[in-house]
Order: sequence, then structure tokens, then C-alpha cells
Amino acid sequence: MGRRAKNKQGAPDAHELDTLISTKKLGKRKANDEENDDASASRSERPAKKSKDSSVKKLKEKKGTKKAEKKPLKSSKTKKGKKNDDSDEGWEDVEDDFGLKKGGKNTTLFADSDEDAFAGDLDDLDDEFDDDEIIRGPAEELIFSDDEEEEVVLKGKTKKSKQADRPKKIIPTGSDASSSDEDSDDDEHITMDNMEAKSRALDAAAAAEAEADAAEMGEAVEGDLDEEFDGMDVDEDEDAEEFHLPTAEEREAEKAVGGPELHALQRRLREVVRVLGNFKKRAEAGRSRSEYIETLIADIGNYYGYNEYLTEKLFYLFPVAEAIEFFEANEVARPVTIRTNTLRTRRRELAQILVNRGVNLEPIGKWTKEGLQVFESSVPIGATPEYLAGHYMLQAASSFLPVIALGPQPNERVLDMASAPGGKTTHMAALMQNTGVIFANDANKARTKSLTANVHRLGCKNVVVCSYDGREFPKVMGGFDRILLDAPCSGTGVISKDSSVKVNKSDRDFTLLSHLQKQLILCAIDSINPDSKTGGYFVYSTCSVTVEENEGVVDYALKKRPNVKLVETGLSFGREGFTQYRGKTFHPSVHMTRRFYPHVHNMDGFFVAKFKVERRKKQNKDDDDEKDLPVLTNAKGELAETEEEAAAPESLGFDDEEDKKYIEDGKRWRMRNKKGIRPPPAGGITHHKKAPVAESAEATVEA
Repeated sequence: MGRRAKNKQGAPDAHELDTLISTKKLGKRKANDEENDDASASRSERPAKKSKDSSVKKLKEKKGTKKAEKKPLKSSKTKKGKKNDDSDEGWEDVEDDFGLKKGGKNTTLFADSDEDAFAGDLDDLDDEFDDDEIIRGPAEELIFSDDEEEEVVLKGKTKKSKQADRPKKIIPTGSDASSSDEDSDDDEHITMDNMEAKSRALDAAAAAEAEADAAEMGEAVEGDLDEEFDGMDVDEDEDAEEFHLPTAEEREAEKAVGGPELHALQRRLREVVRVLGNFKKRAEAGRSRSEYIETLIADIGNYYGYNEYLTEKLFYLFPVAEAIEFFEANEVARPVTIRTNTLRTRRRELAQILVNRGVNLEPIGKWTKEGLQVFESSVPIGATPEYLAGHYMLQAASSFLPVIALGPQPNERVLDMASAPGGKTTHMAALMQNTGVIFANDANKARTKSLTANVHRLGCKNVVVCSYDGREFPKVMGGFDRILLDAPCSGTGVISKDSSVKVNKSDRDFTLLSHLQKQLILCAIDSINPDSKTGGYFVYSTCSVTVEENEGVVDYALKKRPNVKLVETGLSFGREGFTQYRGKTFHPSVHMTRRFYPHVHNMDGFFVAKFKVERRKKQNKDDDDEKDLPVLTNAKGELAETEEEAAAPESLGFDDEEDKKYIEDGKRWRMRNKKGIRPPPAGGITHHKKAPVAESAEATVEA
């Protein structure tokens, strides 16, 4: 029978009451002096509370009989933690003066009905009992008080646990999450002795999870998605007719009437992807794979709003199933991220302040120490006092990557060739700790206003803002230790931010952009100081995913500048660059570049490549690579650097013997201009030549 049982029973007789009183020991609590003896007082476990005789006397006078009252459980008092509360005095007095005596004078415990039980003036009782119910039942229910006390003791023990008293951290990190999970499974406390072992175990678990994710992705790429696609169609298309691939004429007819319906277009997309996943098994008889692909590309363009050219260019970058994921990810906005300005604050302090302002955030990942991802915010994240004070910068997570790859060091000379609006420039200034010098350049002079504003707001004191065409920089200035070129691009990686890219890009745009990027990357390489002791590195990045703007430009630079080589970017994630793409073969080292996709990494599409610029080596005939090359000489037998010099005729050079007389004549004419100096004759200054000249002179005087 539960504590709240309401079964009504008749009043027991006096003999039963005496038995109950003796067996259940109802005299634990201290009674009044005139009713309880010393033995009952010695057995009491708690001090007696105040009594109010007036409240009980009023009840006795009005009804003349004892009213049934519920005896309070000790656990309720223990839970509330009240020892001498005046609000409970009336109730305690009823219990203490309860007229149960062995003489049998008071023989009624309960009234016959609920109305009789509460009849009378109840204002004298505390309001606390309005929520309590009158227990109807035998006195055995009072034994539950012992169990209640045990439960309270157990709760008290849990409150003293070290796990409960440990303060919660505001910023969840990988170690915090892992430790909390481990504490739930194992009560072993983390100490300095077992911390290393636990850390290794967590790293091993993370590596195993990464391998499992990679294996799962590989299976998806291979087209092992039969169950998924079948499950998508079971619910909607149980009663639908069998799928039929439309012909070119049928698609033209659909265009004429405004295109297919949305529901039909969705079903056709799913069916075509499912068929291409296992073409031999699911394809219609007589239909080729190219027909399915043409239909799929056209449907993707109609469904997501791309022009046909861009749809085809982006589609062939991925396997069929992954291409749909890429197009779908471009319809979803990327997470809002901020970068902590370490020149003014720390990430933990900034997170604490923003959490207090109602911002829900957490660190982006282990690959960055400054980034925070914002989930929800009750205040404008771009107008907080901390933002205006320059404590953080609103910046996409993908924009962290090129600066991390470049890794500028303090006291270096760095160039940012396309720096507006200043996110990467201020990030480099923070990494350099406001030392050295950063030349923040942007060809668009209007954009330098926002660049200058952000530089001042974030407290960057080592930045020089300028506005030059990036192709002029080898002539304007050079000798940089490191250069960052975030080149102008088509923006195919940030379609979620700018949906106009879907329709306003054509083949001509990609041709012009790739040509400009090739010019900029060569100028940037030529502006690097190859003798730099700490640098000599150059990073090329774009917010595009097309091969023409990424691997094609990098391969062009490697061919045009043999003193440049690709090195590892230092980024722990990202897909490798293409070394082969649709018949094109690039340099084998291009695999060291990194690609980032919205559907894989939940950030904007991005490309990062890092170069090491070395000093140009002079050609040496002793080198193994030049043994078979012919030795070029000019007409005099001297070594010639180019074929033009070797083919030049001998007359084009200077002959000292032939030009000697002209040199002497020039000297004599210069001597004539000086006073007191008589230049020698043109024939020379020897004696056998001077004698006839002197005789002729004397003869002339005599005449």
C-alpha cells in the first residue's frame, strides 16, 4: 500500500488501538509533560517542536471527538530542512496531544466521512496542509517514514560527491567532452598519472572513428547506396507507375509548357541517381549512360536554378551521388563563425562574455585556436560592445585556412595582394603579434575603406594599406618573406552566400579569370625573397571549386617558374587536389594542395596551395641534365647564353685594335681644351716621327 493510499476503513476499537500503539511505538516524538513519561522522551530522535494547545482545544470543543489527522513523515521535514518553523506548530501539537491512551478513552481515530473530518474552524491550521491529502487507512502506513529517512540519507551522500561539486566549464573542448563521457562509464577520477593514458585512448578512438567515416564515404562514392534510394521511394511511390526516362523530344516538350512539375522532377532526380548507382542492373533496355547523365544535369539545373554550363562544370567534379549532396549543400547557409582577436582578448574570456550576453557558441574545432561557432544569439552578433571594441571579427571558417597555411612569423615582411575587407590581414597581424610589417593591398580603392576601418578597430599597428594592381608589384616593391594571394575568382564555393553565381557565369568568365590568376601568381612568386631566412613561402587560395582556377593555375606556375615547388599546407583535413581531371594531367606534386567542400566540411568551398620559392640556379654544363645539350658559342669562340648571341655576326662586337686610333683622337681633342697642354700629333710621339715635323716647322718660320 502506497504512501498516498486513500482506501477508507472503519474506525478500529480500543483494543486494536492499544495493540497498534504498543507494536508500532508511536511515542518516538516527545509528547507533552502531562502525557509522556521519561522513557518515551529518551527514545525520541528529534527535539520537540512548539505546541499550540489552543488550536486543538478549539477542535475538541466544537466537535467533541478526536479528528483524524495525518501524522507527518519525518522525511518531509528532512527534505524541507525546517526544524522550528512556526507554520508547522499547529500540526505538531495535534500529533503530540493525540489522545491515544491505553485506558481506551479516545477510541475514534477517523471520522465517518470527509465532511465530518474537516468540519470546524480550520483557519487555526497552517496553510501548508492545503496541498496534503488526508490519509485513510490503517496505522501500518506510518512505517514508511523509516524508508523515507534512508532515501534522504542517500540523497545527502550524492550531494557530497566530487563529481557534482565540480564546476562546469563554459567552453566545451574535445578533452572535456571525452572526460565527461568517460566519467559516466567509469568513476575513475582523472589525475596527472592516468591523464596521458586516457588521452592516448581518446586519440585512438578518434582515429578509428575517422577511418570508419572515410570507409563509409568510400562506399558512398562507389555507389553502394541501393538501400538508401530504395527506402526513399517506398513511402511515396508504392502505387506510382514504373519510372520511364524521358527522351530528348519529351524534355523539349516539357520546356515548352514551362517545365515538369516539382514532384515529378524530384522523383526523376532520385530515380536517375539510383539507376546510375548500379547502371547494369537498373538501366532501361536500349538507353545509354550518357542519356541518363544528360537528363540528370538538365533536371539539376531546373531544380536548383543553375544555368546549363555551370551545372555541367560542377557536376563532373564529383561522383553522381556526391554531386547531388554538393548542390543541396549550396542551398543551406553556412554556420556563423567569429575569429577571436588575440591582440585584445583570449578566446575563453570572449566566450564567457558572449555567453553572458545570451550567445550560444562553441569552438569550431581543434584545427584553429581562435575560431568560435555561433548557434543562437539573443543580441546582434555584429553590434555587441565586444565587436565594436575589436575583440572579434565576423569571418567565415574557410578564411582561416590560407593564413594558417602561410604561418607568418614575427618581424617578417609580408604582403597580402588582395586583402579587403581585412579578415586575413588582421589575422596575420595577430599571429605576428603586431611586429614586422604587413602590406595590405587591394586593387579596388573603394574597398580599402572597409579594410582600413577593420585594421583600426582590431588594433593592428603593423599594417600599411595600399592600392595597386597586383600585377605591378614586382616593379612597385619586392623582397617579401611571405605572400598571401587570395585571388579573384568565380565564387563557385560561396554559392550559398551569393546565389547570382548560378546564372551569371559563362565560359568567357572562367577564361578571363584563369588568365588573371596566372598573371597574379607569377608576379607574387617574383616578389618573394628566396634568400629569406625564415620565409620564402607563398600561399595561393581561391573561394572556387573549379579545376581551371585551382589546379590549372598551380600547374602553370610550376611550369613557368622552375625555382618553385609545392609543399604541404600544414592543414590536418581537406581533400587532396586533382592530379588528373577529364583528360588533363597535372604535376604529381599537385596532390599536396587541399580542397574544401560545403557538403563535406560544412564550410565554404575553398582551395589552398602552398609554394616554397628558392633561388634560381644557373645553368651548368657539368650537370647531368645538360650533358646532351649543345654548347653555344659566338663568332669569337666565347660562350653564349642564348642562341641569338651565338648566331650574331662578328662585326657586331667591338675590336680594340681597330678602334685604337679613334680612342687616341678622342684623347687629343680633350687635351686641347686644357690650357698649357699641347696634344701630340695623330701619328704618335716617337722621335723618328717628331723630327721631320720640327724641320718643317723651322723652314716655315724662316720663310
